[in-house]
Amino acid sequence: MTFCNFQWHLVLVNFMTCGLEICVAAGITYVPPILLEAGVEEQYMTMVLGIGPVLGLVLVPLIGSASDNCHSTFGRRRPFIWLLSAGVLLSLLIIPHADFLASYFKGREESVYIFLLIFGVGLLDCCVQVCFTPLEALLSDLCNDGEGCGLAFAMFSFMIGVGGCIGYLLSSVNWNYTLMSLYLGGPDECLFSILTLIFIISVLVTMKTSRETFYEQQQAMDLNPMSTSVFLFRGCCIPKWKLRSWTCNSLLCLLSPCWSFNPRLYHRYCRIPPVIKHLCATQLFSWMAVMSFMMFYTDFVGEGLYNGIPSAAPGTESRIRYDEGIRMGSLGLFLQCATSTFFSVFMNQLTKHFGSKRIYLASMITFTLSALVICLSQNIVLVTIMSSLTGFAYATLQTVPYTLICLYHKEKDVFMPKKLSCPNNLNAVTKQADYFASNNNEDGIYAPKGATKEKDEEMYISCDLNGYGHTHNKPFLARHNSSEDDYTERGIGLDFAMLDSAFLLSQVFLSLFMGIVVQSLDSVTVYIASSVIFGVFGIYLANQVLFDQRSTKTIYFG
Repeated sequence: MTFCNFQWHLVLVNFMTCGLEICVAAGITYVPPILLEAGVEEQYMTMVLGIGPVLGLVLVPLIGSASDNCHSTFGRRRPFIWLLSAGVLLSLLIIPHADFLASYFKGREESVYIFLLIFGVGLLDCCVQVCFTPLEALLSDLCNDGEGCGLAFAMFSFMIGVGGCIGYLLSSVNWNYTLMSLYLGGPDECLFSILTLIFIISVLVTMKTSRETFYEQQQAMDLNPMSTSVFLFRGCCIPKWKLRSWTCNSLLCLLSPCWSFNPRLYHRYCRIPPVIKHLCATQLFSWMAVMSFMMFYTDFVGEGLYNGIPSAAPGTESRIRYDEGIRMGSLGLFLQCATSTFFSVFMNQLTKHFGSKRIYLASMITFTLSALVICLSQNIVLVTIMSSLTGFAYATLQTVPYTLICLYHKEKDVFMPKKLSCPNNLNAVTKQADYFASNNNEDGIYAPKGATKEKDEEMYISCDLNGYGHTHNKPFLARHNSSEDDYTERGIGLDFAMLDSAFLLSQVFLSLFMGIVVQSLDSVTVYIASSVIFGVFGIYLANQVLFDQRSTKTIYFG
């Protein structure tokens, strides 16, 4: 496959990513007015918008781990993508037709209508957020090498930017007097019908172009009829001749999240490799900075810059100023998506030329300085220009961390070494420490000639390891402590899920606490000021992240 064909293939594979972002940008943006018109109070409306991230925090690690262990002939990720796509389609049908469905419940129409709206909004947000995890893992499976992963996730970020631009444009169009609106019954039905059509096309394109290779264990089971029969009997209690194995395996994959939260998954989820832990902590604060800006920027412009009042009566001067500020804020977010799309096109070349660390730090520094200018300035033109520059960080956060996860799993022996436990109260030595010490100091660590890498392996440690071994050259037995620090069975889907959990957790924190802080300080400038503070923490933590193999020596030896 030529480079040009590979790029077009990545565009088609990421078509569903674009469709999901269109749905979440247009649907979730359009939903708050619908909830307010239905009688939901504003304080409860923000809680409704937090249902999706909270459910996502529970489901994302389960889906990620279950897809790692899925043995379906449909692929490891595709069954979950199909299931979550069905949830998105169901929500797109429920939200615009909630009043029609509620009319069947005589005497309880209003309460059922509100319940259906809340259910549809929560289902849409949850399924969209969770569906990104198997899509990211699918990209990683299709692109094994580091350069391919970098290009794949750059295209992933590009399609998210395109989807955001289209979604914001669709939600800004006045659908009241269009022919489609008159034919379908209203502007809500018109918009969500367009979203449904776009999403169906995007799902079909991605599923058609993404061909997963069968899992090796599944191929081995297919070659052994007895093992397959036993698997079918234990998993589904249905004889092989009654049901084809691929159907049973697919059902088991979809049902596996129901019982996948077992002690083993809990053990893997809690025992995080240090490199993943540093990356997730950095992502959490970086996303809190970016999401604090994106979630509340329009309200900041409407109230802080235009001095509008959202609770004012329609038609009053205060309400008109607020509505103008909301439109100007939406323009700023659109420019942010456009900038993010632009940087996504060149992200792979930028990381290869300057390095992932420099790009990550540059993007967060640019974001923090832009947010600081927005916080201090009252010039709407300058504020809009600065808001467009924040798209650089938005593109980076959706690209660089996922390529780092691919790198960590490709070089597990380097980035996630297995610890060796030492008897007689000796200090623990990792394989990585052994590697670097033996390469940097020929007399530091050596093994006897003819030694084999068995469970109990005799090694010699000298004082040149600066505290990583004994002070004398004497042998000891190093035993692999696989029960605690063996990451060989850790799947990439689980680590993608942890990155997505950091993104969702940032939204949950902001939804819970930002409203209280703003209300107590009585200033919407706190929204942007918090972005600056979180951005500073993100920059500091980014210096602890391993961006390449050269950084591992610093981590292990100080």
